[in-house]
Amino acid sequence: MITWWAYFGLREPPFGLTPDTEFFFPAQPHQDAYETLRYALEAGEGFLVVEGEVGTGKTLLLRRLLNFLPERWQVAFVPNPGLDPRGLYAAIAHEFSVSAEGSSEDLLHRLERHFIALAQQGRQPVVLIDEAQALPADTLEAVRLLTNLETEKRKLLQVVLFGQPELMIRLHDKSTRQILTRISFHAVLRPLGRAEVATYVQHRLKVAGCDSPLFTRWAQRRLWRVSRGLPRLINIIAAKAMMLAYGLGAEQVTYRHVNVAARDTLAVRQMVCTRMLVWGFALLGLFAIAFSGLRLLG
Repeated sequence: MITWWAYFGLREPPFGLTPDTEFFFPAQPHQDAYETLRYALEAGEGFLVVEGEVGTGKTLLLRRLLNFLPERWQVAFVPNPGLDPRGLYAAIAHEFSVSAEGSSEDLLHRLERHFIALAQQGRQPVVLIDEAQALPADTLEAVRLLTNLETEKRKLLQVVLFGQPELMIRLHDKSTRQILTRISFHAVLRPLGRAEVATYVQHRLKVAGCDSPLFTRWAQRRLWRVSRGLPRLINIIAAKAMMLAYGLGAEQVTYRHVNVAARDTLAVRQMVCTRMLVWGFALLGLFAIAFSGLRLLG
């Protein structure tokens, strides 16, 4: 039986949730963040932060950076930041092929010696931490201690934190302000605009093997509205809409297909309920003000 993506002339599913760098879409904020990260790392900047809401493409940007850094960089990738300080040091040591035995202090000294050896070889270590908003307070402090490692000429280690907006809220706290003052680069990934969503959809279809416009113009507009421009939601809804069109034997994905797919997506239903609650409380407030005014007049 023919698959739903092959039905539309595609080699593979175009809207997968796995962060595949082949599908990286150079939207302005994402491309700017990527280029600036590359420049900042080349310049030897020590502490960098990339912030974005859930589903804006932080992990895909991280993996693109991971895959395309020049060979002189030695990279440690920490995908699970919910670690205590020793656990973080051990994870980084493992990534750098350094012994992960001993206490936090032992690991820190061992890592420092490794970074000095890399510097003597003309190489630069960098640590990429995903979902950094989940770092415990004492582990954030452990990250700061790592960035203290330096020679007279340069930082021995560069750190890039990828996290949700809660990360910046935490970094503005008094207990972490020392980290905040060390951030030399801060990028914010915003959702895609309406025109960007249309280009994003066509980009992914092209990478998967199809140049023809499978989504009608109204389908693209509806997709932008129900997804709020979040790439992860776009992928979920677009894939469902294509499956529905395939099941109905349609040649294109229409507004109706996208609408049905959106109603079947929990995140969209939650957004609708949240908006209804906000409007409800706003109306209650207006009614209360109006009622108070009437009582005063009475």
